Amino acid sequence: MRLTLFLFVLFGVGIGTVFSQNTSKRQKDLEIQRLRLKNEIKQINLLLFSNKKTRKNIVTEVEDIQVKMNVREELIKVTNAQLNLLTRKININERNISSQQKELGELKEDYAKMIRNSYASKSLQNRLMFLFSSESFFQGYKRIQYLKQYAQFRRKQGIAIAEKTQTLQKLNKVLIEEKSKKSKMVNENKDFQDQLKKERISQENLIKSLKLKERNLSTQISKKENQARKIDKEIDRLIREAIAVSNKASRGRGKKTFELTPEAKLIAANFEANRGLLPWPLEKGIVVQGFGRQRHPVVKTTTIQSNGVTIATTPSSKVRAVFEGEVMSVITFKGSNPSVLIRHGSYITVYKNLGKLYVKKGDKVQSKQAIGEVFTNQKTGKTEVQFSIFYNVKVLNPKGWIFQM
Repeated sequence: MRLTLFLFVLFGVGIGTVFSQNTSKRQKDLEIQRLRLKNEIKQINLLLFSNKKTRKNIVTEVEDIQVKMNVREELIKVTNAQLNLLTRKININERNISSQQKELGELKEDYAKMIRNSYASKSLQNRLMFLFSSESFFQGYKRIQYLKQYAQFRRKQGIAIAEKTQTLQKLNKVLIEEKSKKSKMVNENKDFQDQLKKERISQENLIKSLKLKERNLSTQISKKENQARKIDKEIDRLIREAIAVSNKASRGRGKKTFELTPEAKLIAANFEANRGLLPWPLEKGIVVQGFGRQRHPVVKTTTIQSNGVTIATTPSSKVRAVFEGEVMSVITFKGSNPSVLIRHGSYITVYKNLGKLYVKKGDKVQSKQAIGEVFTNQKTGKTEVQFSIFYNVKVLNPKGWIFQM
């Protein structure tokens, strides 16, 4: 029975320790996310809202506010998760303090009884009488041992009380710190929510004026989408053409994958090994449009397709190759800015909306090498590059490949 009870207690302590470790790790992960999101909002303000001289059109302004709102909503969500964990931790600490106070009270009560008993028989005469009244030498020896143990136990009780008091003081200090941290985070989160509310109202007002002034908005979006589809179609054609050329010598006609040389195989393997670690195609930037099919930030009934991510940056920023490779093609499409395709074995990275070009077809490039300069739209004030990754003809989400995207 005692063994069962001991194992049960040990098991409970083990679970408690694991829970505490998991909570601590979760708190650290959330704090990293929170700091990253706060920094991202600073970057958004710097890259999208710092230039007051540039008069944006209403669509651009609404899109920019939506980018900030998305990040702020995520920040509020992460902060709420942190607050929930902190609340649970505070509740656990309060229960621990209550339990420790109860134990301390019991220890002090026991110790007081011992002192009272000891005082009643503390005189040397009483102790000597206790020893001399022994019926045998052996009993006398046992009584000496008993007095020693009793004194030792009393000292241990005193030490236990001191240690328990110290533990309580530490727990109280931690509790005060946690409550202070929670209070600060609650106030900060309220500020985030107030700012989000203001941004939402500002966006709604802009959308109202947009509906009154720009009836042909859907047409504009469709026109922009059609242009993007044309470029994507041309990129797909160029990739298939390059695959066909690579398979021609090996009679692998009709295949949808590159026939690789030993050197190209090594580059592709190294590219794949760096999944999640590839550098950004810009030194500084924020993702303003994600990958895949999504609702338009202004006209919610309209969906748009993105074969990559759109990254906003500062004017005159250099576009960098994310890995070593060879410039497969440079596209100059009517009505749009140049795009560069770089091949890395079976993988191709695409860099759209360049204002200046530093490379040409056939050039070998290294990781982080500047291949051009991002185009800045003078009407909207936006400096954006569209970045895509392909594996043969399959388009991939860059988020899983670029470091901390």
